[in-house]
Amino acid sequence: MLAAESKVGNSQTEHSSDPARSWKLIVEPVEPFLNAVTQRLTRQARDFDPQIVPYAEHALNNGGKHLRPTLVALAAGCFGQPNESHVTAAVIIEMVHLATLVHDDVMDEAQIRRGSPTVAAKWGNEIAVLFGDCLFAQALKLASEFPTTEICRAVALATNTVCSGEILQTQQRRNFAAARADYFRVIEMKTGELFTLSCDLAAFLSGAKPEQRAALREFGAAVGTAYQIYDDCVDLFGTEADAGKSLGTDLAKGKLTWPVLLAWERANATDRVRLENLIKNWQPENLSAVNELLSRYETFGPSVGEIERYLELARRALRVLPASPGQAGLLQLTDFLAQQTAALVVQ
Repeated sequence: MLAAESKVGNSQTEHSSDPARSWKLIVEPVEPFLNAVTQRLTRQARDFDPQIVPYAEHALNNGGKHLRPTLVALAAGCFGQPNESHVTAAVIIEMVHLATLVHDDVMDEAQIRRGSPTVAAKWGNEIAVLFGDCLFAQALKLASEFPTTEICRAVALATNTVCSGEILQTQQRRNFAAARADYFRVIEMKTGELFTLSCDLAAFLSGAKPEQRAALREFGAAVGTAYQIYDDCVDLFGTEADAGKSLGTDLAKGKLTWPVLLAWERANATDRVRLENLIKNWQPENLSAVNELLSRYETFGPSVGEIERYLELARRALRVLPASPGQAGLLQLTDFLAQQTAALVVQ
């Protein structure tokens, strides 16, 4: 989480120059809900086969901001108080998210996740892949326990979309032309989809009208996309404290993010080849040369502009909803992301 007074957001919510305080303003009203989600995740870890419990406890009790459960709580708060069914939905979505992280860490050969060894680093890739599958299956099992098939169907479709997005991104590694054409589609599938699902299931379980459910789906998709673009920018323009990892890790795996794709699109023929070679033959010391090209072709401003655009789409989507604590919290969330983006500007 980051800092700085918002230079990007334009809604009328409260701001703080302290990032921890800014986040607390958002989650404080829904802390009982988030605590209930944490407790349910802990119980879920114990529901696995005894020999698998250590992996489950490691993955499910490893902190994180619980962004998606927060979205469930705030979206439900647009229609009243969240209830136990919302807690279950948030647990399901968080388990799907954690499953994708376990698999991502295998593909990225990541050693650390949230300050702790990854499942793959601790127990090996084979265990990690299979345990990620177990998490997906457990999430679907929980979804099937609802009295309607709507929840299970939505979770299965979203999981399919997320995994398909990961496949597309993997296919496009180091392929500038293909990645440029499909960048937004891929991040909407990979990241935006679970944000969308969080808002959608919250609305459905609250008995929202179809137009309200559609509005919250639109909000989730826009915020999720903005969040991923921001995360891409942190990997290049931020600090290691912001990223929580070494910078340039996306490029090390050939993942072509928006600032890099913009530089490639704007570059002359010589610099295009240079950029392609820097990423094809990646070494950590190549990051400074890539950043020089990003600066030469002025990619930071347009990247921030895309985040602004998606945040504004998210805010507009909320206009069809009546004023409520939940709606105010969702607006605060867009402002918080704007603050984080603004913090990159001043570094």
